[in-house]
Amino acid sequence: MDEIKKRIAVYPGTFDPITLGHEDLVRRAAHLFDEVIVAVAGSTNKATLFSLQERVQLAQNVFADYGNVKVVGFSGLLMQFVQDQHAQVVVRGLRAASDFEYEFQLAGMNRKLYPKLETLFLTPSEQYMFVSSSLVREVAKLGGHVDQFVSRSVEDAIRAKLKNEVSK
Repeated sequence: MDEIKKRIAVYPGTFDPITLGHEDLVRRAAHLFDEVIVAVAGSTNKATLFSLQERVQLAQNVFADYGNVKVVGFSGLLMQFVQDQHAQVVVRGLRAASDFEYEFQLAGMNRKLYPKLETLFLTPSEQYMFVSSSLVREVAKLGGHVDQFVSRSVEDAIRAKLKNEVSK
């Protein structure tokens, strides 16, 4: 009898910080796939608030209760990581039409690099359509409340990180 192949999806991102919008997409992807790997990008051109290790830990805390979600940090080419994980799908979030052109180009390039790959675009629930990590960081840095955009553990980590930066 043929072994049933696990349906594995990779959800890549910087996740600096991981938001309720990210959580929403992972929760929904977890219903569609046998395993969802939240791939936290280490090599990025972005100036991050949290280190790779901190971002991985925050995401692991957020998804601790999900039996089919694992969080892994990675650097290098996403398509190599996807192949190493034996995944068939990359999940990407689209918040607005403006995201589509870039994501469409990225999906085409990824398919060229790894022809067996499919890209699945998910839109977040409407209450998270405008939430982005960069906006959350900006609101927090300016002293605003971010509890409606991130989980409690992430909010606490943001406060602690910003407090440490101020005291330096």
